[in-house]
Amino acid sequence: MIKRTILALSLAACGSAFAQVAVTIDTAKPGPVINKNIYGQFAEHLGTGIYEGMWVGPESSIPNTKGWRNDVVGALKELHVPLVRWPGGCFADEYHWKDGIGPRDKRPVKVNTNWGGVEENNAVGTHEFFDLAELLGAEVYVNGNLGTGSNQEMSEWVEYMTSDSKSTLAELRRKNGRDKPWKLDYFAIGNEAWGCGGNMTPEHYANLYKNAAAFVRTPPNAKPKFVASGGHDNDMRWTDVLSKQIKHNIDGISFHYYTIPTGKWEVKGAATGFKEDQWASTMKNTLAMDKLIRQNTALMDKNDPQKKIGLYVDEWGTWYDVEPGTNAGFLYQQNSLRDAVVAALNFNIFHAHADRVRMTNIAQMVNVLQAMILTDKNRMVLTPTYHAFRMYVPFQDATALPVAIKNNGKYSVGNVAVPQVSASAARGKDGKVYLALVNTNPNKAVDVTVNVAGAGAGKAVGQVLTAAAMDAHNTFATPDAVKPAPFAAQASGGKLTVQLPAKSVVVTSVE
Repeated sequence: MIKRTILALSLAACGSAFAQVAVTIDTAKPGPVINKNIYGQFAEHLGTGIYEGMWVGPESSIPNTKGWRNDVVGALKELHVPLVRWPGGCFADEYHWKDGIGPRDKRPVKVNTNWGGVEENNAVGTHEFFDLAELLGAEVYVNGNLGTGSNQEMSEWVEYMTSDSKSTLAELRRKNGRDKPWKLDYFAIGNEAWGCGGNMTPEHYANLYKNAAAFVRTPPNAKPKFVASGGHDNDMRWTDVLSKQIKHNIDGISFHYYTIPTGKWEVKGAATGFKEDQWASTMKNTLAMDKLIRQNTALMDKNDPQKKIGLYVDEWGTWYDVEPGTNAGFLYQQNSLRDAVVAALNFNIFHAHADRVRMTNIAQMVNVLQAMILTDKNRMVLTPTYHAFRMYVPFQDATALPVAIKNNGKYSVGNVAVPQVSASAARGKDGKVYLALVNTNPNKAVDVTVNVAGAGAGKAVGQVLTAAAMDAHNTFATPDAVKPAPFAAQASGGKLTVQLPAKSVVVTSVE
């Protein structure tokens, strides 16, 4: 019989009538590996997400490497960014890759019809994107153009990126400054085919996908993982049809879900200055991710019982009304403590489904939607979401550990009620057990008593992220208003007692 080490945590809400909560982590039943690409990023040609936010060009007075801002790249490297998706998004289905190669001053200028109707000068193309990925040490996820492109265009782009031959396209790549082929890790055929990618039915898209994938060829040792454009929100037909009809050249099906406080696209809610009812509705709406993943994976388990196909949540995050005075097509929004809590709740959900969820990509890296970083000319500020990602780094490629939560208290406002505590645990690559806890209640702390059965007295060492206000956020004037603080607790009598503050995220090792 395998000897088990079980970490049992008893939680009770301070000064409340909540029932005692028991969280159990069984270290003797390791689960799947939490793929590092669950912490993937997304960089679309949208607003100042790339231009100004990350790319300033090699001639800029802002310190840069190959045109990419040193401060932004340095900050992103601290997140151990595992993967970047590019060039979209909706932009991908209007992007023609040959517009983005060759001398930058000779590249055609187009109009970005999806995002603000602004000029796109194609300064950032294939070579520049791979420069960014190499600076970050990240894998690449390239989204092909199925909407306004062709099978030939996608096939030639992949050849340009991956061929080590003396073909015309490979020689063109060399002429443009890259001798050796790049490693193309993931390639998607289209994006949001149900909407901006073509307003298709899943059946029609499935046929187009199979046809396109048959012609996207690479050298045998350079084949990327292929991604099909799946569904969104409550529409499960896409996952069902694609996992049933596509049997070859498919490694993942995408899924998109955004957290909107009001649940209404017309008036989403403000990023700051909101009342507690919108804090609560945001928590409820983001926790719906768990049900949506369960519904999608149930269909995949039926159609793909060997679990060869992953569910890639390659767009997720909060979506609010844009900041007043900004271009509505740029999707610029402030980022507060609420966003960090949302991010942590989603991380815990993704960990729980790590057998199918093998990649996710938050939207987006810089200056767009739930961004890691905000910039203004030569200034840069890290967001609370950035800090959440940084705290969760130990979970990349860690081994998930089962977590059972019993008698969890509810945080309630009006007719909205959500579990007060979310938890996730894993054994890191360093052998340590890591524990993540989230308190969704913005008003009440929770006492946490940690019993380490069979392991003697222990300690917890990590970080806590919280603030006084629900909408606390960092600005260029106050860049450190929300940042992690050291967290530590020492066991006494074999029990480790800590307090989980209101509206907080805690990530700690338990030793």
